[in-house]
Amino acid sequence: MRNVSLVLGLWFAIALTAFADNITAGRAEAEIVDGQLSLNTRFQTRLPPTLADALSQGVPLTFRLDFELTRPRTEAYKLDVSNWFEPHASLTFKLSYQSLTNRYRVTIGTLPRFYSSLAEALSAIGSIRGWRVLEPGTLSGVEAGDVKARARLELDITELPKPFQFNAFGSSDWALSSGWVGIGVKEAS
Repeated sequence: MRNVSLVLGLWFAIALTAFADNITAGRAEAEIVDGQLSLNTRFQTRLPPTLADALSQGVPLTFRLDFELTRPRTEAYKLDVSNWFEPHASLTFKLSYQSLTNRYRVTIGTLPRFYSSLAEALSAIGSIRGWRVLEPGTLSGVEAGDVKARARLELDITELPKPFQFNAFGSSDWALSSGWVGIGVKEAS
C-alpha cells in the first residue's frame, strides 16, 4: 500500500510540474462588431528552466495565437477550405532578451514593447484586445448565440534556430500550448 501511495504522490508531483510549465487561458471572449468578431484574450505562460535558459542566452521564442471559427458551420467550412484547413487567423508574439539593457522585448507583428522582467513580458504574450479576426460582414445577421469559436496559444518551434528545432522535437520542455480554448461570444454593446 505504501508503494502505491508513493507512486501516486510522485505521479501527482510530475503532473503538477508539467502543468505549471505550460500555458493556461485566463480570458477568451469575443463580440460581434459590424459582422466580424473582435477577440480579447489573456493567457498565463510559465517557461520551464530549459526555455528560460535558452531565452537568457539570446534564443528568441515565437508564440503563435491561433483563432478558428467553428459555427456557423457554413462560414467555418468556407474558411477551412480557403485557408487549407489551417487556423482562420494567426498572430505572432516574439519574445527576446536584450542582455545589454537587461530587458525583455515582445514584438507583435512589427510593434516592439520592452519589459523589465520576464514575468511582465510573459503576461503580454497572448494578451490581445479588439483583434478583428474575420472579414467585415462575415457574420452579418448571425446572432451571438449561434457563433462558436476557439483560440490557442503555443510556442512555434518552427521559428527556432535550426539546432534548437532538432532539440525541440519530442521534448516536453519545448512543447508549450494552451490547447484549444472555447471563446464566449456576445453581441456588441
